[in-house]
Amino acid sequence: MSVLTPDRVQEVLRKGGSARLDEKVSAQFQAGDQVLTRNINPVGHTRLPRYARDKHGVIDCDHGVFIFPDIHAATGEKTGQHLYSVCFTSAELWGENTKHPDDLVYIDLFESYLLASG
Repeated sequence: MSVLTPDRVQEVLRKGGSARLDEKVSAQFQAGDQVLTRNINPVGHTRLPRYARDKHGVIDCDHGVFIFPDIHAATGEKTGQHLYSVCFTSAELWGENTKHPDDLVYIDLFESYLLASG
């Protein structure tokens, strides 16, 4: 893995980059599947927001396979994992007393954050 030095920042920003991987990884979920987010509290990095842990949602779409950042941050490994857009009601995330309980919130979540729920 190459180190990003200050003198290379502009070059990398111009060139762009993607965490998408061209790997064949079987998807565990598909659009319409009901899921439950895991209730994890890792010591290191995670992209699963605390407010979205142990919550029920529905898979909206599969974005494809991307580098799983939790492992990448700890080890530098480029492990591929499906990234899904998951739909939650605001009541599910923040309780029935929220001002607009039927509003929908979409969060992009990696497969290992999710359990089948339906």
